Amino acid sequence: MTGLTVATARYVELIGEADEYGAIDLVLDMIDAGVPAERVLLDMIAPAQRRVGELWAANDWSVAREHAATAISERAVAAVAGKVRVPPGRGRVTVACTDGEYHALPTRLLAEVLRLRGWQVDFLGASVPGPHLITHLHQRGPDAVALSCALPTRLPRAHATITACQAVGIPVLAGGRGFGEDGRFARLLGADGWAPTADAAADHLASGRLPHFPAPIDALAHLADEEYTQLARRRADLLTTVMGTLMGAFPPMATYSQQQLEATTEDLAHIADFLAAALYVDDTRLFTDFVGWTCQVLRARGVPAASVALGLRVFHDELAEFPRARRMLAAGAKAARTADDRADDGAGDTAVEGAGDRAGDRAGDRAGASAPADAYSETGH
Repeated sequence: MTGLTVATARYVELIGEADEYGAIDLVLDMIDAGVPAERVLLDMIAPAQRRVGELWAANDWSVAREHAATAISERAVAAVAGKVRVPPGRGRVTVACTDGEYHALPTRLLAEVLRLRGWQVDFLGASVPGPHLITHLHQRGPDAVALSCALPTRLPRAHATITACQAVGIPVLAGGRGFGEDGRFARLLGADGWAPTADAAADHLASGRLPHFPAPIDALAHLADEEYTQLARRRADLLTTVMGTLMGAFPPMATYSQQQLEATTEDLAHIADFLAAALYVDDTRLFTDFVGWTCQVLRARGVPAASVALGLRVFHDELAEFPRARRMLAAGAKAARTADDRADDGAGDTAVEGAGDRAGDRAGDRAGASAPADAYSETGH
């Protein structure tokens, strides 16, 4: 794999320079040199996209540069698909991102791997509304649906989609980081199977039998407390209240520009959305992992974790009647403090006011708590 590793490093350079022709030529040259198309997709383009996400998270690449690189990789995948065509000799698979999920490149990689293995593939792309997907299933009658969820904030919609597909007799193979790196949320939500990578998904489908794991009885019994439902219903009002409380408790926000205020609002919205997802699956780790990742991304932009902890405390105080949510927020605040303690620049010793000053200085340059598409790109779907 040495030659492919070298080629991957060169590919990252080319897409980072927005050299579309050079990147596509390199990909096609690898195929001409005898590297199987599937390996080019999964061992070259996919790891390059993971590297793009890492460079964005480290603040080495801007969002614009990351987007340009992703667009080129999409063209490169299309070039591979156009060059290597395998006549369909297996069944039919529908490949789609769940409603609200826009990280389509990993899903596209899966679709092309399945085509290379002889499947007839209906690739529906990003954010497919559940009712439209069901209509498609009635019209095409595939053997299975491969459903992608890259962000756990889409899990409630993914659950609805899984249930609807199964109701019309079509099994669902789940994939993507949103379902958990170990597939635990796919199991919880009753998917018919889960695969960590595109080639593993293709292997499962080729076996003719998905690795079924029915959801445990009363797996979602915790939803009876209605914390998820109430939080989702109150989301807009909650964000307005939290933003107002922060502005009153944190004087430096009075000098924020409109752009900085919008970035702060966006960050708070991500906290609310990840908290809601964690409530839906009753998994505190989902929320603390998000907090830890957010602290890492913000620290790379000069924003210490103390600013995140402050926002979590405000949410905690506002959700007085939400015991599960408050426990998760407390765990998130602990994760933020741990991130501060581990910071190489001594951010843990910085006063919140200083954190806010730097947050304001950097808000216009950062992407907030949301990852661009490639931060989640994997060889999986």
